[in-house]
Amino acid sequence: MKKFIVIYHAPISALEQMQNNSPEDAQKGMDLWMQWAQKCGDHLVDLGAPLAGGQKLNSDGSYDESQREVCGYSILQAASMDHAKELLQDHPHLAGWHTACEIEVHEAMPLPGM
Repeated sequence: MKKFIVIYHAPISALEQMQNNSPEDAQKGMDLWMQWAQKCGDHLVDLGAPLAGGQKLNSDGSYDESQREVCGYSILQAASMDHAKELLQDHPHLAGWHTACEIEVHEAMPLPGM
């Protein structure tokens, strides 16, 4: 099995999303994520977590606030990229509160000699 890093993008931060939801809406959202996680079964290595406060580090030692709209991650294991994409079909992040939400998936490549 190969490992895939799933990156969630949204036009507002995960913190803002959580602050703007009622407890009932937050629970409904988590229920959808748990249903997706159950569907993935053992293919879901790490459900992940919301991310906030991204910083872009520059080669001169300076840093800037990230502009990439990353709001979370998950880690999957799957036989192929196509399999990983199948696992992400009907993901609640894509059916969520805003049509500008996106998911990126990247294969984690093995390190040479490891």
